[in-house]
Amino acid sequence: MASLQDQFLKAGLIDKKKIKQVHQEKSKQKKVERRTGTQSVDEARLAALELQSKNAERARELNAQRDAAATQKAIMAQIAQMVQQNRQSKGKGDIAFNFTHENKIERLYVSAEVHAHLSAGRLVIVRQGGTSELVPRVIADKIAERDPSLVIRVKKTHSEVDADDPYAAFQIPDDLMW
Repeated sequence: MASLQDQFLKAGLIDKKKIKQVHQEKSKQKKVERRTGTQSVDEARLAALELQSKNAERARELNAQRDAAATQKAIMAQIAQMVQQNRQSKGKGDIAFNFTHENKIERLYVSAEVHAHLSAGRLVIVRQGGTSELVPRVIADKIAERDPSLVIRVKKTHSEVDADDPYAAFQIPDDLMW
């Protein structure tokens, strides 16, 4: 196979005078390099190496993003499986249980027994995909390790009275539901 220079010569893209001129420039450059002791910088090679490193970095970033998305998807599947396997019945919905989710008050109709479990903290509400499910506190803790934004914890009611409370003399009725 002929060199690229010969192929260009046969195609008529360059002539012998141009080839001779390029050889003279290369020899002059080598002579200068030998005298000064410095090497010339091959700009095309440096540009190619820089481009290659940029492409490798971009590929690493894309792989990291794909890995993160796959990990997040696996975590969401684990959470869905835990909720599905451990969800508790809400019972016949005759008592409204109110809770806050994303600065909105949501209502869940539950039985008296489930209401007592929610108030005591034995059951926890998990919001996933727009639905509310009740799961035991142990399962909710495992879900919160993976994604705490899905777990809605109900604050237990305190019967202790603060000494500085100006409304300490006014007791809240036991049958008050909000």
